Amino acid sequence: MSNKTYLIAGGSSGIGLELVKKLSAAGNQVVVLSRNSDSLARLSNVSFLPKNILTDDLAEGELPDMLDGVAYCPGSINLKPFRSLKPDAFLEDFQINVLGAVKVLQASQKAMKNAGKASVVLFSTVAVGQGMPFHTSIAAAKGAVEGLARSLAAEWAPTIRVNCIAPSLTDTPLAARLLNSDDKKEAAGVRHPLKRVGTAAEVASLAYFLLSESAAWMTGQVIGLDGGMSSLKV
Repeated sequence: MSNKTYLIAGGSSGIGLELVKKLSAAGNQVVVLSRNSDSLARLSNVSFLPKNILTDDLAEGELPDMLDGVAYCPGSINLKPFRSLKPDAFLEDFQINVLGAVKVLQASQKAMKNAGKASVVLFSTVAVGQGMPFHTSIAAAKGAVEGLARSLAAEWAPTIRVNCIAPSLTDTPLAARLLNSDDKKEAAGVRHPLKRVGTAAEVASLAYFLLSESAAWMTGQVIGLDGGMSSLKV
């Protein structure tokens, strides 16, 4: 998996940054769409496209003519009691997680088709398949992401594969306020059969596999990467 070109939205931190590092280290060209590039300075084969996906337009002409894969990594963790959530909170989560992905995928569709074979990776959450309190807004948005992934996988087959990763709580900057002490990390970890939270590198490794030709016969899947939370009761 080298000498290919990938677009990673949200590739300057967390899971996205770990994925950029893996793709770059393998000799691929990586275009990172993000609001800042501070973490990308020492990476080779990486170019930066400064965008706020919620407010900035993204046109086909701003992207490479060919893209072998796209990963949309921006997300949100908005955990509040349902009664305290205003409609604007639901709309914000939907814009970040769903409409941002729509904007990126519409702009990159032609370049992926030009590549002949391409792959898309989106991100959901374990909370879609397993009901959790205080997750109504984010689970609703990520449920839409799963529907988007399956629908596009059908519409774009056989040229473009689309898969979705559904992690549990992962140690990233996005989750920092939930894991900012040893006690919080331990409490979050024991909820999982494997007794720990995931790492950004672990989730990025699965995304890397899904983008690669090793996953060439996989599309339309939502894959749990959650320490066993979605399927085990121990």
